[in-house]
Amino acid sequence: MIRRLLAVSALSLAGLLLSANAMALSLGSLSQQDAGGGLKDALTQGAQVAVQQLGVPGGFSNNPDVRIELPGKLGKVAKTMEKLGMGAQVQSLETSMNQAAEAAMPQAQALLVDAVKKMTLTDAKGILTGGKDSATEYLSKTSRDQIRAKFLPIVKQATDKVGLAQKYNSFAGQAASLGVVDSKDANVEGYVTEKALDGLFKMIAKQEENIRANPMAAATSLAKKVFSAL
Repeated sequence: MIRRLLAVSALSLAGLLLSANAMALSLGSLSQQDAGGGLKDALTQGAQVAVQQLGVPGGFSNNPDVRIELPGKLGKVAKTMEKLGMGAQVQSLETSMNQAAEAAMPQAQALLVDAVKKMTLTDAKGILTGGKDSATEYLSKTSRDQIRAKFLPIVKQATDKVGLAQKYNSFAGQAASLGVVDSKDANVEGYVTEKALDGLFKMIAKQEENIRANPMAAATSLAKKVFSAL
């Protein structure tokens, strides 16, 4: 009986070791095409989900992780706002800024997908063996400037429509002169555009982190296969 138990235990231990080795080698056993294809599938999924979540009414304003506030957290500094005569306009300003970001968001999807398509096998290898947000960093590096160029006129149109530009720029200009707001944030179109971009890539990073932690959350079988091998 003891001898049989020892034999069973030895077999179980050998099985565990073989399984561990198989998992450790599984990424290397994937073809470069499969590894790259699975990563592209996951990145496309993450980008699409992020755009869909943010590009709707309340996508920014109802999400505390990406909600756009007045620079320098002026919305929370009531006394400073009152001194500048803008206390009553905080809510209106912030609502308009978030709505402008939401309006611009759908423009990002095609550019993100295009950046994914242009990914090389070398890029894919670096991403798969990189940190938890390495795919998001790749997208930011390769598409942020193009998305910014698309966002800016839409944000400007949205802010002009509600008279936000004149109100914000006048207010932020005063605040900047007092050192309350960084000078780069004294223009509403530029500020909202950058915050919209920050929010977009933050949400993509969350999608990437989720798929890395739970490969079964990936939409395609190839993406599941690749991320299960990490």
